[in-house]
Amino acid sequence: MDLSNLKPAKGSTHHDKRIARGAGSGHGGTSTRGHKGAKSRSGYSQKFGFEGGQMPLQRRLPKFGFKNISHVEYKAINLDALQALADKLSVSSVDPQILIESGLAGKNDKIKILGNGTLTAKLEVKANAFSKKAIEAIEAAQGTAVKL
Repeated sequence: MDLSNLKPAKGSTHHDKRIARGAGSGHGGTSTRGHKGAKSRSGYSQKFGFEGGQMPLQRRLPKFGFKNISHVEYKAINLDALQALADKLSVSSVDPQILIESGLAGKNDKIKILGNGTLTAKLEVKANAFSKKAIEAIEAAQGTAVKL
């Protein structure tokens, strides 16, 4: 085998349809577009969701609900996760950067500390929000809860 006798594998290539190249090509005349109508014209492009004039699905279905523009989405982290982090890393302060590095939160997440689990380590916890139960538990362990 050398470069002079290389060729594609059998069946891996095909010839493109030569459309609008006369009747002898088999694709002349209407150029595979059928007869008349919008789809046969040049410049035709169907609008997204168009159903041939039938009322489209997105207009048949009613609108419902609303999106509260004031809603803030928090990444919830429980006290037991903080305790596990304190045991693993032996830190006295937990801030968003430590939570991001440990994989508990993403870099764009707002963090809320929730009161599920127990906390025995004395920690200074910095987060965007705290539940009342979480603040009580942190302060019961002689720690501090700092809102960012």
